Amino acid sequence: MTIIPDEKDWTWVLQRPCPECGFEAGSVTPATAASSLPELLPRWRAVLRRPEAAERSDQQRWSDLEYACHVRDVFIIFDQRLSLMLQQNDPLFENWDQDQSARDADYPHQDPERVSAELLAAGQEIAANFATVHPEQWQRTGRRSNGSLFTVETLSGYFLHDVVHHLHDVDG
Repeated sequence: MTIIPDEKDWTWVLQRPCPECGFEAGSVTPATAASSLPELLPRWRAVLRRPEAAERSDQQRWSDLEYACHVRDVFIIFDQRLSLMLQQNDPLFENWDQDQSARDADYPHQDPERVSAELLAAGQEIAANFATVHPEQWQRTGRRSNGSLFTVETLSGYFLHDVVHHLHDVDG
């Protein structure tokens, strides 16, 4: 069964705490993102060790494996966006259709052990890259095609909310 795509614009999390997971993205800096990820990665790895990780408990929701695949891809996409923001002036980000990525990569049938290793590697990579951002770079900008403007600082909060929120989704 196909899951109905979430078409909300989640940028509102930069202004107020998320009522679902309680995360306060507006208080995050690149340094926070860099230091938080090493604490979150083992939790994702534990989720992927669950025997039922590939099973959907509800057909309206992704399995834990599918969420982990998504978060792995979030690490990769946001690392690319961070790099663009640091190397170019006000880059325009390519659209990312998360649901199409899930279909194209066949999230439900990926190997949990492989996803765990890839998630760890991608998470360590983006954490290391956030750690290299100097405070004078925090206000560099980048834009989504829908007009949403991010600074490196707000991108770090928006990004980290995604990681934490999905841990909340999977009871990780």
